Amino acid sequence: MAGSPTARRRRLSIELKKLREASGLTCAQVGAAVDWSGSKVNRMETGHGRVQPSDVEALCRLYETSDEMREFLKSLARQAKTKGWWQVHGSGVPEWFNIYVGLEQEVSSFRQYQCEVIPGLMQTPTYVTELHVSGSHMTLADAERAIRVRIERQEMLTRKDAPDAWFILSEGSLRNVVGDQAVMRDQLEHLVHASGLPSTTVQVLPFDSGTRPVTGPFTILGFPDQEDPDIVYKDGITDAVYLEGEHHVREYTRAFDALRAAALSPQRSLQLIKNIVKEYTR
Repeated sequence: MAGSPTARRRRLSIELKKLREASGLTCAQVGAAVDWSGSKVNRMETGHGRVQPSDVEALCRLYETSDEMREFLKSLARQAKTKGWWQVHGSGVPEWFNIYVGLEQEVSSFRQYQCEVIPGLMQTPTYVTELHVSGSHMTLADAERAIRVRIERQEMLTRKDAPDAWFILSEGSLRNVVGDQAVMRDQLEHLVHASGLPSTTVQVLPFDSGTRPVTGPFTILGFPDQEDPDIVYKDGITDAVYLEGEHHVREYTRAFDALRAAALSPQRSLQLIKNIVKEYTR
């Protein structure tokens, strides 16, 4: 069973949709049968509406599920209402990013391409502070909360059940000076250390790598349960996009594979990072 509230809510919506489709009913028909609107049923199945255990009870009676399935879904509904550790930081974590962090906590595979900055899961406190202070309109208090969340998120790379994490960074992200050279030196030294973690792979896409897929930063989240399909995540300044369709996931996976093929090998990438560290040391 998924562990974070966000992942539980997603799993519940997936299971409810599967049950409805297996019954051959539309959302409108289900709504009419239990005295709801069809839009309420749709919101439940897309994860945009809260699902109470009593709602699950009503749907399971309609779908004639087994007692075991009913209790499983009611358990998901109860646990989906709990708060994740990151949500205690309030406005320091926007609602659209709350969703991402909740999903990130459950991944078994993590593939990310970054072309401008060091990936968040590998940023030092000083580096991320510089990003928030100079690049956002957050209050100082909210920036401090956001920084704490980012640092706590990094623990996923060092835990015993760490996901298979693969990062591709453009050379520009290593050379774009955030803060000053001392900040960058410490950041790249930390990146060297992080690249040595057992479940983590880092590749650098050099300036002379030639033609590459035209795309901004993106992340592909993979989950241990086959019932939970992969998600492509892309964020902006004020919002984020979550792509779950098979076509979207397939195309972004192809783009990531193309970037991986064009990038330096992990060994050569590590050497390039170390060479740039020396440049910041001079």
